[in-house]
Amino acid sequence: MIRWWWVSAFQLAELFVSSMVHLLYGFYVYSTAVAGDLPQALSDRIFKANASLEVKRQDPSKTNVDDLPPIVLVHGIFGFGKGKFGSVSYFAGAEKKDERVLVPDLGSLTSIYDRARELFYYLKGGRVDYGEEHSKASGHSQFGRLYEQGHYPEWDADHPIHIVGHSAGAQVARVLQQMLADKAFKGYENTSENWVLSITALSGAFNGTTRTYLDGMLPEDGRNLKPLCLLQLLRLGVVIYDWLDIPLLKAYYNFGFDHFNLSWRNVGLWGLVDCLLGNAGPWATGDWILPDLTIQGAMKLNSSLQTFPNTFYFSYVTKRTRKFLGVTVPSGILSIHPMLFLRVLQMSLYRHPIDVPPPYKGYRDEDWLDNDGALNTISMTHPRLPVEHLSCRVLNDSECLSLQPGIWYYKIVEGDHILFILNRERAGVEFDVLYDSIFERCRKHILKKTTQTIPNQATNA
Repeated sequence: MIRWWWVSAFQLAELFVSSMVHLLYGFYVYSTAVAGDLPQALSDRIFKANASLEVKRQDPSKTNVDDLPPIVLVHGIFGFGKGKFGSVSYFAGAEKKDERVLVPDLGSLTSIYDRARELFYYLKGGRVDYGEEHSKASGHSQFGRLYEQGHYPEWDADHPIHIVGHSAGAQVARVLQQMLADKAFKGYENTSENWVLSITALSGAFNGTTRTYLDGMLPEDGRNLKPLCLLQLLRLGVVIYDWLDIPLLKAYYNFGFDHFNLSWRNVGLWGLVDCLLGNAGPWATGDWILPDLTIQGAMKLNSSLQTFPNTFYFSYVTKRTRKFLGVTVPSGILSIHPMLFLRVLQMSLYRHPIDVPPPYKGYRDEDWLDNDGALNTISMTHPRLPVEHLSCRVLNDSECLSLQPGIWYYKIVEGDHILFILNRERAGVEFDVLYDSIFERCRKHILKKTTQTIPNQATNA
């Protein structure tokens, strides 16, 4: 009994610390956005004066900017696109490095499926159609936001795009490409996987993460929540935020659940009670992003996703752990963001419950210990579960003088999960090196090539 009390007290203390750290960081980012909007003119001058982030001008005699395939930057969980959070950039201003970059604002907590649908209509234009069957099963409206003018209406196989996805944004890119291959958009029967020229993942959530279980997802099914956990607190906050439906707040930040009609205008007081109890909304049907980020959820997604032979794939894997006397530990204290340090430690110590069946055959705890505070290293390299896709590790960018399509190249870099977003000063010169290499690689693959070379032998274990 005494041991039970001690364990319970420790869990409550951990929950309090975790919730406060995340709440304070969220408040910091939100207040930064508001403060940045007040002196907008001064803010614009500062950004323009930052020579390291100024737009790289193309030589008009060589390439017309309008002829270049757009580079689409897709944010991850809790992320936001252009037009949200005032002057704050999710990608820390990296979009200024090229003249043709799009930064869509997708649902920050909506499912991978819903976000992929939203991205399609953001580019092509029209009213977002989530699909009749999916919408009925998920308990939300079939139609969502209207894009009167698409951001790239000419998008097709002859006018493809590059997608750079951070965290869950990488899976959004893969799901969208599969939808294009499956011709899953009503009224667009000519779509194909060749509408996407390349996918670059930055800390991509390909195979799920053990952090979801630490935050409150049940390891038994990867779908439901523990009664008391960080994600339950998040759920309650999101329900109240969306129910209040304050235009000024939503103009700054939106979780993306408008198609669930959670506003007080639609559901009233009893609807709020239903949502708070978990009987309605995305948490009742599982149509939100956290189930997609469990190992079980990622496997379910991956079972229908292909790696296509004409598309270039590259993945940057972030890692903030190392081996010390045979034990996986955080690789530093000051080098890890305060919001992530506790999770880096917890994930490096994670053990799957012995009384719960493993998420897949062959699962081993030791394979999932290295992490960046949000995702496990093994999850970020390339799609592995339930079937491993062709991959090739790259030690230096110089090795990839010419990449071969249909293979997941990946490079491991030292950094936590948010090192290359929100605040470029944390990454320093590494920020410019990474994004310069990404954009240069995208611009290199303007046209698909039929003959390619590979730096070293690809593996498909």
